[in-house]
Amino acid sequence: MAPRKMNITICGRTVILLISLGLIGLAFLVTSAWTADTADPRQKISKSGIPYRPDNALAGPEDLVSAIRARRPGGKLLNLDRMLLHSPAFARAWNTMFAAIRGQLALSPKLRELAIMAIGVINKADYEWVQHVPDFVAAGGTKEQMEALKDMSTAMNNTKLFDESERATLTLAYEMTRNITVTGATMARVRAFLPDQQVVELVGTIAGYNMVSRFLVATGIEVEE
Repeated sequence: MAPRKMNITICGRTVILLISLGLIGLAFLVTSAWTADTADPRQKISKSGIPYRPDNALAGPEDLVSAIRARRPGGKLLNLDRMLLHSPAFARAWNTMFAAIRGQLALSPKLRELAIMAIGVINKADYEWVQHVPDFVAAGGTKEQMEALKDMSTAMNNTKLFDESERATLTLAYEMTRNITVTGATMARVRAFLPDQQVVELVGTIAGYNMVSRFLVATGIEVEE
């Protein structure tokens, strides 16, 4: 009887070993499959070395990705979105904030986009500039104004291309971005043509897009091809 019990024990251990090996193999296959699905040969690595999330079902939580896609032309994720989605919680808060800035404020779209373009120049955030050119033009911006914005020191005083509200907006954007502190004279100029609600919205927009430009530059996000 002893040899039989030994054989049963050995067989039992063999079965357990085979099951364990099978589970390990299955885990390996699942991991390999996930990696294969995630690894898009067209997917690029940002200049900072952080990879972009894939623009597919694996990008992030479905409801969040759908909300972001709803704000993008053709529903295609931008490189910015694909970077933010490394942190779904951060991406969700970001999307909520900028959806409000872009679509729920009383502030003039022209002044909003003018400030954003100025920030792109001051902070050398090429991605921000490129992404907002269509929005600036749609809001009434001209090619001559875009060219002038490339030299902020003169644009702020250019009475030929920019009216007083635009020049005051550029000065506010410059002071907030470069100096942090805003002079009383500049704030008085802005408040002379905007009600307090829109002053707060303009200041918030400038602050928000300074965050955007710094995030873009630090993470090395490149313009989409």
